Amino acid sequence: MNTLKNKVQLIGNLGQDPEIINLESGKMLAKFSIATNDSYKTASGEKVTGTQWHRIVAFGKTAEIIEKYVVKGKEIAIEGKLNTRSWEDKDGMKRYTTEVVCSELLLLGSK
Repeated sequence: MNTLKNKVQLIGNLGQDPEIINLESGKMLAKFSIATNDSYKTASGEKVTGTQWHRIVAFGKTAEIIEKYVVKGKEIAIEGKLNTRSWEDKDGMKRYTTEVVCSELLLLGSK
């Protein structure tokens, strides 16, 4: 059960092309967002659809695959863990973000 303590699985579509960064260590970093859609019916039977955006980061070989094959609009499945980090912006304000650190990637849909 230890592997279930911090595990995220999402299927969604990219909102824009991934941002690829070559780090000083020689590793590659890919940053992108995916949209997931959820729908439900109201008491009156009206269908309501909502979209959630998720920040995703990937390193190393996973980032290399993303650079080669993943583009805006592509449907993908990812698995990873949640990570929250903080930093100070240029005005000295503390900022926070939560990202999914992608460890597995599956390309879906047509080529």
